[in-house]
Amino acid sequence: MKRLLILVIIGILSISSYSQETTRVKELSNAEKFSDRSGTLMKKEYINIGSVKKCDIKVVYYTDLIGGQKTTAIRFEYTYVSSYTSDTKIAVLDADEIDGLIKSINIISETIFPTTPENYSEISFRSRSGFESGCYSSNGSWSTFMKLERYDSNSLVFMEKEDFAIFAELLQKAKSKMN
Repeated sequence: MKRLLILVIIGILSISSYSQETTRVKELSNAEKFSDRSGTLMKKEYINIGSVKKCDIKVVYYTDLIGGQKTTAIRFEYTYVSSYTSDTKIAVLDADEIDGLIKSINIISETIFPTTPENYSEISFRSRSGFESGCYSSNGSWSTFMKLERYDSNSLVFMEKEDFAIFAELLQKAKSKMN
């Protein structure tokens, strides 16, 4: 009887844990919230900036054609390909977050890369939509990444240190197109 009770409790806990895992809601950037408003006629214009490690970077101009309001953002697109399927992963970075990401990349490049990590470490920048970029220690050196969707490991894009510099240049180029 006691054994049956324990099994029932474990079953309930695992179902509860599973339901919490599957009900995660994708976090939205302010630009995505703007473009998803009801009662608007929304124009989205995409300007290609470039790509790093097969992740396309674009500037997006959102315009509400009825109300006349506008906003801009950076859009990241990466196609994850497995042996059976493919899926396009997308992240949007609001205009007010770009400087923070660029500053983070510069800090990592200038102060973190020259160091040798003794312990496993992770350093990352996260946007309000869940986009993440940074570095982690691996075998006594640093490796870089970006993750487009917070809870999706298939949205990880691994980069070399040289790619991280290209990433920073593309962000600067995108920022200049937003003014």
